[in-house]
Amino acid sequence: MLTHQHKLMNKKCLGLTETYNKTILVIQSCKTENQLEGASRMVKNFKALYKEVGYPRALSYSLDRAIKIKKL
Repeated sequence: MLTHQHKLMNKKCLGLTETYNKTILVIQSCKTENQLEGASRMVKNFKALYKEVGYPRALSYSLDRAIKIKKL
């Protein structure tokens, strides 16, 4: 049986995964420089939000890399 704390951790992980996937989709859908600037702000907000609860740094690098690739 899962404790209340385990249930909350699972919800946070699910939220993190969903938010990360949505952020990647936004980056990939950018077609203009203005859209990419908005996506960059979204990445910044993602990092600020999930820094509080802790998240794998690999996600941060992955988002930065996706922005960099899209700029090319």
